[in-house]
Amino acid sequence: MRVLRMLLVLAIWAALGGWSVCAGQEAKGKDVVAVINNVGITQSDLERKQSGKLLKARDQYFAAERDALNQLIDDTLLEAQARKEGVSVEELLDRHVNSQVKDPTEDQLQVYYEGLQTETPYADARQKIVDTIHRLRTDKARAEYVKSLRAASNVQFMLMPPTADVALGNAPTRGSGNPSVTIIEFADYECPYCQKIHPELKQLEHEFHGQVLFAFKDYPLAMHKRAEKAAEAARCAGRQGKFWEYHDALFEGKSGLDVGQLKQDARTIGLDGAAFDKCVESGDEAAGVKHDLEEGSRLGLTGTPTLFVNQHVFSGATSYAVLHAMVEEQIAQASAHTKVVRATSVELQTAQFPSLLRESHSQAASGSAGNGPTATATVP
Repeated sequence: MRVLRMLLVLAIWAALGGWSVCAGQEAKGKDVVAVINNVGITQSDLERKQSGKLLKARDQYFAAERDALNQLIDDTLLEAQARKEGVSVEELLDRHVNSQVKDPTEDQLQVYYEGLQTETPYADARQKIVDTIHRLRTDKARAEYVKSLRAASNVQFMLMPPTADVALGNAPTRGSGNPSVTIIEFADYECPYCQKIHPELKQLEHEFHGQVLFAFKDYPLAMHKRAEKAAEAARCAGRQGKFWEYHDALFEGKSGLDVGQLKQDARTIGLDGAAFDKCVESGDEAAGVKHDLEEGSRLGLTGTPTLFVNQHVFSGATSYAVLHAMVEEQIAQASAHTKVVRATSVELQTAQFPSLLRESHSQAASGSAGNGPTATATVP
């Protein structure tokens, strides 16, 4: 019986042990998304090696999700205001929007008709023009009304853009040495949208001085034939310690990006002209531009500018208001994290005080026995 009981215990122990091992392996394998000949492909492998396709899809999904959330916020605000005024949403809009929209005058209709350049007689087109202008004015008035509701409410937009692991590498940087926010820009010197966002980034730099680090990476588009050489020229300026001065001159200048002008810009900002010309003509910086271009392609970039704000991606012509709100949010999160870390440190020290006190008394006893100096602790 004793032997039988022992065998039974061993069997149960083995079963439990075997189940534990299997459970552990199952938990460990949760990151596996595919298996090829018993070799697993993990989610991390997928993220790292197919980041371009994934980021593009996530960016598109985020855009749809953001639009849907904005619509939900607007609807919620309208419903709340309607309840406050004791009416339906339709009645609310009639009161504050529809009743404020004026029909176009006959002169305005005539001007609109002439801009259509249509062969349809004015009499036949008139009502459609009236309806179109009325709809445009109604949409604008509704947007302004909802904007006023947002301004009067505490609306916090917590939905975050997708992220990508983008390293600074050897990218030129300017700004804080201990930043709460890092902004990495992939841009093209010939891109009109990059030129448009440049002063807005400078404004962010001024407003959040000491809190933000800016980095620049080259992503010259194939359609812009002068962009790649301009990128090389900026890097040549960087060899003389004036990358950012030259970078700003390229985005702020109106005289073009041909090689002759690139050389003139170098002299305007005080570079050694001969050394700069040699660098540009030799193509010594082409490999660095290509490296950034390949990195952007791996990330799935399809246009410029593309900004990574603490790894959160913003593609295309992003408004200053959106970037400003994102930087503020990231700074607030960094501040909150710092406070939590400090509070946790204080709590940990407080929790450890009794044991530290015991160790202190122990050391005191040891010291009094001739084993070391006496330590004392005073309890308030």
